[in-house]
Amino acid sequence: MKILGISCFYHDAAAALVVDGALRAAAQEERFTGIKHDPEFPVNAIRFCLEKENLDISHIDGIVFYDKPFTKFDRILQSYFQTVPKSYPAFRKAIPIWLRRKLWLPSIIKKELQYKGPIYFVEHHLSHAAGTYYTSPFERAAILTIDGVGEWATASIGKGMGNRVELSWAMNYPHSVGLLYSAFTHFLGFQVNSAEYKVMGMAPYGRPLYAELIRKELVQIFDDGSIHLNMKYFKYHYGLEMTGRRFDKLFGRTRRNPESELTDSDRDLAASIQEVTGEIILKMANHAKKITGENNLCLSGGVALNCTAAGHLLQKRIFDNIHIQPAASDCGGAVGAALYMYYSLTGADKINNQPYFTLGPSYNNEDIEKYLTGIGAPYSIRPETELIDYIAGWLSQGKIVALLYGPMEFGPRALGFRSILASPQKAEMKARINSAVKYREPFRPFAPVVLEEKVSAYFENGKSSPYMLFNFDVKPDQREKIPAVTHIDGTARIQTVNHEQNPRLYGILKEFERRTGVAVLLNTSFNLRGRPIVRTPQEAFATFISSGIDALVMENCALAKETLPAGKFEKLRIATKED
Repeated sequence: MKILGISCFYHDAAAALVVDGALRAAAQEERFTGIKHDPEFPVNAIRFCLEKENLDISHIDGIVFYDKPFTKFDRILQSYFQTVPKSYPAFRKAIPIWLRRKLWLPSIIKKELQYKGPIYFVEHHLSHAAGTYYTSPFERAAILTIDGVGEWATASIGKGMGNRVELSWAMNYPHSVGLLYSAFTHFLGFQVNSAEYKVMGMAPYGRPLYAELIRKELVQIFDDGSIHLNMKYFKYHYGLEMTGRRFDKLFGRTRRNPESELTDSDRDLAASIQEVTGEIILKMANHAKKITGENNLCLSGGVALNCTAAGHLLQKRIFDNIHIQPAASDCGGAVGAALYMYYSLTGADKINNQPYFTLGPSYNNEDIEKYLTGIGAPYSIRPETELIDYIAGWLSQGKIVALLYGPMEFGPRALGFRSILASPQKAEMKARINSAVKYREPFRPFAPVVLEEKVSAYFENGKSSPYMLFNFDVKPDQREKIPAVTHIDGTARIQTVNHEQNPRLYGILKEFERRTGVAVLLNTSFNLRGRPIVRTPQEAFATFISSGIDALVMENCALAKETLPAGKFEKLRIATKED
């Protein structure tokens, strides 16, 4: 049984392939087109999934889409009709796109893929729920999904039991935790559905001075975690923006210009909405515990990627264990839809479906050598043991090293296969990478990757966390040892690693520890600001020469910046841009 899952047309388009219940391949369209959060039909990602398993479209038993377009269209029409005439500009812009394209998905799928088999549709939040439960190690669990909006639902609670997923509680549009957070993302001058993590990263620099005002004027929070938004302050249900003049008046200021310097007011607003969001998520989790009685929780939806709130939830120990789908946002909907349809069609027993989410393209040494030789780049080939020593040596000297190794990660996090690594021992490393490598805002934190067996030595209540999804407190006596990955509030979004998950990264950490006494490295995604994580050797090399990265290792091919002929590769440089 071969099921192809698709998500597209909103943001983070992706494709995923499930074969006999096993997740075999998944990729985001952005990694092929270079357009960050690309929403278009994921023809390239689909092609990759098929090629990876040596299939063509005729081998696919069913294609499933991650939401129900006609139900979503009904919600959009009702919202616009209820807010006439204010909604007319948005209506005029949106409806032609729906009538020309979004309502014709079966035709698009058949035409683009030359597909003649059955096509299925799964509700958006059911896709989220299935994506997190079926990739969890649990045989039964409570499920909580929270995002902006699917068709009508903005959050849902249900249960996973054996091979079944059922939802029993929902909160509906326009009342949405995700859209509330996105309204502040917009107001703070960042891009909605793209830069909510910037608000989260900025929050610890401020004070939650506006939290009570938000609770009083913007959102009523009920004991079950459901909310009621005061819609007079918002425009997203009828307009082309998230907020309007009343929102400005409430906070005594206008929306931040994206190019302007951040102010104390910006930081305090970020801290305030982060506190309120965390409160809502805790109440939802408590309600999920109450109505399901389960000891394990599966969490998904874009809001689940708020690692500050997720870390706080973990510390509260409402549940014994929490699993978050690593690709919790819309791209992961392709995974959830495919898995849900497989179990629905077959009735098969649930299998443990945790492939470390390294599901994308990989390249061998022959591919890489051919490319580097073709452009005349000097490189050396090193055996694995020597290569690990080489990388750890560079890192211990304060150098920045980029890796392209094995299959590409699926989801927003780089886990050591498309990563930039650096020593965490000096605070200035954070500023150096933000300014000279990533070309991004100086407040943005970096994540530590730590040997799984040493996690409790550095982090309070440290436990296995292989996907960078939870914040933990850095132990006070360790903060001076790893300042580059310790956020201003003393927390860190950690990644643990063991030999089975990533033997090279594990080996580098072991050797770095031997050299420095520190079993932690700084790990950030291998990309420039405004661009997706690199996929190919060509993209990796271009990013390498366009930034302050000191060394690049692609499989067993190693390059040092200092050995490159001056000016030879200028035509391959990437012009950095805003995200």
